[in-house]
Parts: sequence; structure tokens; C-alpha cells
Amino acid sequence: MEFTAGGRLEVRITPSDVGKRVSVRRRAESADGAAKFTDTVGVLTSWTGGVLLITRRTGETVHIPESSLVAGKVVPAAPARRRGMPAASFEELARVSARAWQPVESEQLGEWVLRAASGFTRRANSVLPLGDPGVPLDDALARVRAWYAERGLPAYVQTATGAEGTQERLCAALAERGWEREVTAELRTGGLAPIGDLDADVRRVRLGRSVDEPWLRRYQRFGVPGPHVLKVLGGGPSVWFATVPGESDVPAAIGRCVVDGRWAGFMAVEVDPAYRRQGLATAVMAALARRALDEGASAAWLQVESDNDGALALYEGMGLAVHHLYHHFRYSRSS
Repeated sequence: MEFTAGGRLEVRITPSDVGKRVSVRRRAESADGAAKFTDTVGVLTSWTGGVLLITRRTGETVHIPESSLVAGKVVPAAPARRRGMPAASFEELARVSARAWQPVESEQLGEWVLRAASGFTRRANSVLPLGDPGVPLDDALARVRAWYAERGLPAYVQTATGAEGTQERLCAALAERGWEREVTAELRTGGLAPIGDLDADVRRVRLGRSVDEPWLRRYQRFGVPGPHVLKVLGGGPSVWFATVPGESDVPAAIGRCVVDGRWAGFMAVEVDPAYRRQGLATAVMAALARRALDEGASAAWLQVESDNDGALALYEGMGLAVHHLYHHFRYSRSS
């Protein structure tokens, strides 16, 4: 990481750069008294009282005393996208992914959307804060807490970091107000045709427009599904379900795809542990991608939790790269 200008380290950022992506170097004393330098890259979310708050791409916040700064500069808002990756803004992908996983009920709060589905998944039971809530932040968050309390649900806000236009400042504001980041996931994008062209045996994959009992028996992450689960799973512009039959009445593998204009979103790709390493996840993805291509889609997206190493390796191999990270903040401080 290069900070020098004419051979000198310089601090070239000021409080006026709050909201910009920066790279800083700070000095700290090590256990033996020797000087130690640490580099931090992220969005400068505040600079008050002699302390900088930088929110990293992962959503982690770092507090840095101004007195420890050795160097600092503003850096490009987002890394250049990979060659061949579909161009997309954070807001476009946030809205596309929201349409693919719709709540049972929702309510507008300015440009925020409060979503609920009887607790089935955080995505369908969290605030989507795209824009201005129309009231001061503290008032908006109070309304959020009350709205979810009325439904017997914890209050969650879904945020994103790591791309141009994402919500590092909101993440920092939530953390300061007692909201805790519980889950971090990646939203990955890539070309759809390479997934459809995968060398996979799709002959066993059955596609349908509606979810059936066998599919639900494999999809056991949330217990016995009620009407709210069926509504969330069935919602979206153009929904497809994939099933690979097994030797019993429980499928060997399943998947879900939602086609929305140029985008095809992949969800709920699950394989029975007894059938893993047989290429079934690849076959499910390929079959769904081919159907989405037939409907005119050209780009793919999916969401995967950051600690799911097996799925990350699979999707990396399919050419799906990280566009941004998203997080769910839960209110934890007593009122």
C-alpha cells in the first residue's frame, strides 16, 4: 500500500472526507515498545472528538485516534469490476433481490420498507432501507422497533457494504445505537450463460412453477412450513423450482430460481448429504440457468453466507464474484 508523495508519508484526509472510501496507516506501540504500523481501508463514517470511525467492507467498524495517524488518503469508491461481470449498481441488485424474496406484509416508512413474514428468514423480516425514511434516524428506528414488536418479532435492519453507494454510514450509526450485526453474507453476480453451459447431467432435474410436498421435505431449514413460508417461496416475477428425486420421498437435491428481467436469482440450492459430490448442485444450477436463459435473462446473482466454505468454492468455480456484502443488524439494547 503506497502512501508516499515525494518520499514522505502524508495525512491527506480531513473531516470533510466523511462518507468517502479512505486508506489510512496508524502507529501503535507493540508489547516490546517498538513502533507498529497498521493499515485500514474502508469508508470514513465519522470523525469527531479526535477519533476516526472507519467501516470496512466486511461491515466491521474500526476506531482510530487522530493522534495515531501516520498517513491517509481517499481511494476509489469501489474496485474495478471483473472483466465479463455484469454491470450493476448496489441499489439495482438490492431491489432485484428483494423482489425475489417477498414478505407477507410490508409498510413504507419514507423510502424504507418494513417487511414481515411471521419470522421466516431475516430477509423477509427486516427493514430494507434504500433512501430516506422521511424522519430523523432515531425516530425511524423507534418506529421500526415498535412495528416489529407489534408482530412479536425482533427488529432487524438489512444493510450493505463494499460497493459504490452502499451503507457503511448507516452500519456505523446502527452500531452506535445498540444494534448488533448478526449475519454477514455475500451477494455474488456473474454471467448466466456460463452457468447454463456447465458440464452437468440435467436429465434428472425436474422443473416446476410451484413448490410441492417433496420439495418442502428437503427444505427443512425452518421446520414445518406454514402458509407464510409458501407465500414467500412462491413470490417473485417468474419463479421456478428444481427437484432431483432421491431413493425415498425426500429429493436428493432442490433449488429455486427467480427470473426478473435480465437477472436470474438462485436460492435454496440444497443437496442431501448422502448425495453430495455427485454434481447435483451443479446440475440444479445449470437446469435453472437454461430455463432463465430461455426467458431472456443474461445475468446471475445469488446470496451466500460468508462462512459457507463449500458453497463459496462452488460458486467461485461458476464465475460468480462478490459484488457487495450485506448484513442484518438486530436491535439488542434495552429501550
